Amino acid sequence: MPTLYLVGTPIGNLEDITLRALRILDEVELIAAEDTRRARQLLSAYNIKTPLTSYYEYSSRAKLSSLLQQLQEKDIAIISEAGMPGLNDPGYQLVNAALHQGIRVEPVPGASALVTAAVVSGLPVEQFLYLGFLPRRKEKRSQLLKSIIAEPYTIIALEAPHRIQSTLVDLLAILGDRQIAVARELTKIHEEVFHGRISEAKEWFSQPKGEFTLVIEGNRREDEEFSLSEIEERLSQLYHKGIKAKEAVSEVAGVTGLSKREIYGIWVHLSETIHKEESP
Repeated sequence: MPTLYLVGTPIGNLEDITLRALRILDEVELIAAEDTRRARQLLSAYNIKTPLTSYYEYSSRAKLSSLLQQLQEKDIAIISEAGMPGLNDPGYQLVNAALHQGIRVEPVPGASALVTAAVVSGLPVEQFLYLGFLPRRKEKRSQLLKSIIAEPYTIIALEAPHRIQSTLVDLLAILGDRQIAVARELTKIHEEVFHGRISEAKEWFSQPKGEFTLVIEGNRREDEEFSLSEIEERLSQLYHKGIKAKEAVSEVAGVTGLSKREIYGIWVHLSETIHKEESP
């Protein structure tokens, strides 16, 4: 029976590929690649001459039926631009369609930026929440981050260099100054892994280049009590940023675990105090 192989490829260093992956890529009759230029570099390095076809985000619909038809007669390997196919790329569509048609799907594990960053982060990753690429628009990104404020799990996300600064600003404003590991250009010549606080990372990556994987500390204070001064300080920061009462109360309630009614009472008192102090 023909098989669709999901082959993990290097995320940077071409040596990070398994012997099994090389054998499969050499034996299949066709390789569907998210980035044919990167794929040719890999295949050339290992003298693999298997035919290649493109399968990326904007071609996936057009190519899907053709690949499914060919899978009736031949083995095909799918590879992403880097790492495991099907993770943050259109490969999952082909996998899903193949499974529905009864086609055998076999994973060939390999490198992954997600796992690589997780294990080098120094943060607990026995459980983690993976967000993939964060939303490009600030509003949607903020909404997502606010929805996970209270989550105790380590958070892992991907980000592009031109958005890393704005993302770190949002992380600091919404999640607070948590511990973070920022992995840049993993396994490549200019690999860098930063460990510290979000505020420190914001200053460190002032002129960012490369691809980023963020590993962020979860909410570690879920079982701790927040002092009134800590709550007032956070509410005060939100107040001076012009955040509306409903949004501010919801955010701080999520962080502290206190009820919105309790937080709203503190907000009202605090806003009245600030108003009196700022009045001439």
